[in-house]
Amino acid sequence: MRAIDAGIVICQECHKLEYLDENQVQHCSRCGAKLHSRRPNSILRTWALLITAAILYIPANMLPIMTVNFLGNGSPSTIMSGVLELIHADMLPIALVVFVASILVPTFKLIGVATLLYSVQRRQPMSAQQRILMFRFIEWIGRWSMLDIFVIAILVAVVNFGNLASIQANLGAAAFASVVILTMLAALTFDPRLIWDSHAEDE
Repeated sequence: MRAIDAGIVICQECHKLEYLDENQVQHCSRCGAKLHSRRPNSILRTWALLITAAILYIPANMLPIMTVNFLGNGSPSTIMSGVLELIHADMLPIALVVFVASILVPTFKLIGVATLLYSVQRRQPMSAQQRILMFRFIEWIGRWSMLDIFVIAILVAVVNFGNLASIQANLGAAAFASVVILTMLAALTFDPRLIWDSHAEDE
């Protein structure tokens, strides 16, 4: 049984349970927030954020993410070229971390959220348990997407020795940060209760 079947709704702000009255607009008795049985336009908003993130994902990987200058010489590097440079410098563990955090995690989030949306809308043959496990995994890995931006921010602030050595962030970093933020927002705007609604309708 779903909570909505018992006439119960949860406040999205303070998480207090309330009994739902469909005949009138209700507000939470604790914080005063407007109550909804489901997040309004959840699928539409999630698709909009996801498509925007997918568009920005192209310049995030094509444009240089940072420039490392050493003794006045340096060239901008993209995420993938940075990974290759780390491999050539025999720093395979660091290269693996950067590749996973900057390439695999954002790609999995884009594909994962799109799969959830498509499966909910088109009633694809995925169990509710599989969908909710995927959603929880997407939420869990979302925090690691910012690792690359966090490292660049630290390097830009710390490594600033004029012509001797310096690091500059490029447009690719801004595009990548936008992708991370948009995918995090997409995971937040997606209402996981729609998974159980779809499962109930299938039955």
